[in-house]
Amino acid sequence: MSLRPVQQIIQTKPTIEGAGVKLQRAFGFGKTRDFDPFLLLDDFRNDNPEDYLAGFPWHPHRGIETITYVLAGSVEHGDSLGNKGKMVAGDVQWMTAGSGILHQEMPRGDQQGRMHGFQLWANLPSSLKMTDPRYQDIPASAIPEVTDDDGTRVRVICGEFWGKRGPVEGVAADPHYLDVSVPPGQTKRLQVETTRNAFAYVFAGSGTFQDASHPRAVLTEQVAKPDARPVNAPPVYDAGNHSLVLFDRGDEIVVQAGDAGIRFLLVSGKPIEEPVAWYGPIVMNTQEQLRQAVAELQDGTFIKHR
Repeated sequence: MSLRPVQQIIQTKPTIEGAGVKLQRAFGFGKTRDFDPFLLLDDFRNDNPEDYLAGFPWHPHRGIETITYVLAGSVEHGDSLGNKGKMVAGDVQWMTAGSGILHQEMPRGDQQGRMHGFQLWANLPSSLKMTDPRYQDIPASAIPEVTDDDGTRVRVICGEFWGKRGPVEGVAADPHYLDVSVPPGQTKRLQVETTRNAFAYVFAGSGTFQDASHPRAVLTEQVAKPDARPVNAPPVYDAGNHSLVLFDRGDEIVVQAGDAGIRFLLVSGKPIEEPVAWYGPIVMNTQEQLRQAVAELQDGTFIKHR
């Protein structure tokens, strides 16, 4: 059996401003090939309401899907199709923007003022760029959670894992989206299909991701002198809070939790391998398609389906 070696660990970018909301951007700075079919991952986590109450006012999307996962607080949303609702802790919303939609997302804290959630963008293939918009609103109660004998817990948001299938269906990238918690000191092997690009985003605790075959040590801020290890020893990569772990192709990853355990998102998807033309919240295949989308925004013809 070939194991899935770790390619690199990346510290997420410093806090940035997104429509007046302070957030951590794990990736989404133009390196689309490494993460294909995913485009961007934001971690909006804050205990200060002044840093998030401005929210994400009305803005367009076309050519992508956005996946919002709320862990604390709530997010009120509405769109140009008349949909509106509220996501609370544990809920997921999977929005297919397709041909175009205008929407807004306004975060609200819990009773202690805490707000925490993630938004992941998944690309759409050219054949589905102009598909009808749609929503999948998933309450926390509908997301299966499985617990292994060693105490490892996995919430299955999308895809199949340990005999459970997540409630999100019919997504173009056919992704697997898992929320994984490994208890302190435990080592866990997790299966990932070899045809997929995969990454882990650590958001609580810490641990190590191990490269068990064909080590490809990459010197980053968090990998100190990887070549100093014995020749046949697999390199070990420490991953703490706000760390992004990008994996090579393979069928398994190995993680060992630290003293406080580790919790991370494990996301994988089938690469689309198409040209990407990206302008803010609009992602198409060519610059001409982007110019057309901007022109339609200006002349009021952006929304194709109502």
